Amino acid sequence: MSESQKNGPAAEKPASQIHGEPARAGERGAGEGHPIAPGTGRPARRRRIPPKLYRIGEVVEYANVSRQTVHNYTTMGLLPEARWTRGGHRLYGESVFDRLDKLAELKAQHKSMQEIRKYFIQLDRQENGIEEGRSAEDRPGEGPGAGGGTMY
Repeated sequence: MSESQKNGPAAEKPASQIHGEPARAGERGAGEGHPIAPGTGRPARRRRIPPKLYRIGEVVEYANVSRQTVHNYTTMGLLPEARWTRGGHRLYGESVFDRLDKLAELKAQHKSMQEIRKYFIQLDRQENGIEEGRSAEDRPGEGPGAGGGTMY
């Protein structure tokens, strides 16, 4: 006689399901064959959720800066766009808020825009693994005016 015939169908289910609770993360759901997402009782997603992209109006609203400020920082190369929409709208990644906070911090320390720009060039180099010996002016497509905008 099998275990389920001796003890009924409850013997095959995880303890959390026997007592009416949703399955815990990593447990198998009833017949679904997929791990259960923590705290949801639903199967876990297998695909990665894409990061949120923000239009300039959302950046302005959430960061409490003006639209012109975001535009100026973008043309100066301080706020990189993640993508553009088909209609030509700029989309910014989630890191835009960290960069705006750092910009405000550096401005509060009375750093010049040139010093701030150098700080972000160095930060971007470190994040992208670019060697330290070459300046932005030495590389094509970088340096003053590289963003197509006016250097302030």
